[in-house]
Amino acid sequence: MKRKILALVLVCVMAGTMGLLTGCGAGESKTDWEYIKDKGTLVIGLDDTFAPMGFRDKDNKLVGFDIDLARAVGKELGVKVKFKPIEWKAKEAELKSKNIDCIWNGMSATPDRQKSMSLSKKYLENKILVMSLNPSLNIKSADELKNYKIGTQAGSAALEAIQKNSKYDEFKDNISEYDTYDQAILDMKAGRIDAVAIDQVYAIYNNANKDRLYQSDFNFGADYYAVGFRKEDKETTKKFNEALKKVIDNGQAEEISQKWFGTNMVVFEGYSK
Repeated sequence: MKRKILALVLVCVMAGTMGLLTGCGAGESKTDWEYIKDKGTLVIGLDDTFAPMGFRDKDNKLVGFDIDLARAVGKELGVKVKFKPIEWKAKEAELKSKNIDCIWNGMSATPDRQKSMSLSKKYLENKILVMSLNPSLNIKSADELKNYKIGTQAGSAALEAIQKNSKYDEFKDNISEYDTYDQAILDMKAGRIDAVAIDQVYAIYNNANKDRLYQSDFNFGADYYAVGFRKEDKETTKKFNEALKKVIDNGQAEEISQKWFGTNMVVFEGYSK
């Protein structure tokens, strides 16, 4: 009798194990796009202090160019969009852990990010400027950077551009990193730094709505914004690109750009539309 009971237990255990394995196999067969579609929501990670891409207005409402564009693309995809503020330095970890489905907030398509993520087509052209509150401060070359204290956002494309400059070893001790550009500008007001390395789009908004910043002749060059997905999420990236192109082709993206920048800064894979 004991042997029969033991045999029965083993059969049950094996059946349960097979069921678990089958369940795992079924889950693994779901594609990355099916995962998003089944949820019905695309969770977007962003830094909600980065005006005018995604930020809080005076009523604490989330607004910005990327917010408007994401909602338009979400309609084309047939899913809701949910915005989740994250610490910008931890964006890759948030993506890998599936706390978010993509990073969409004025994120530059740098070579390092192309290696670690599946990037969308480039959708907006930007530059990394050097700006100051002092109208008489004009940095004309990288050789002069060693004479000034420069602030920028930690984990930003601006910081990457700074670190890749050929003169970086000469001025690296003068670079200060901040959690946000706003914090860097506050330190500049306090006289602790002389200038900021900052995204052009942020500077456009800042000059129109906050403090007047003055641009130096020297800048760290052009870069392009893209949306970052998990490295393996190729189908989702493809679906996204198709939806983004529709929003650009039907004129919605240009309308959103005119609203926030007063000009059309929209591109598709680096070429103006």
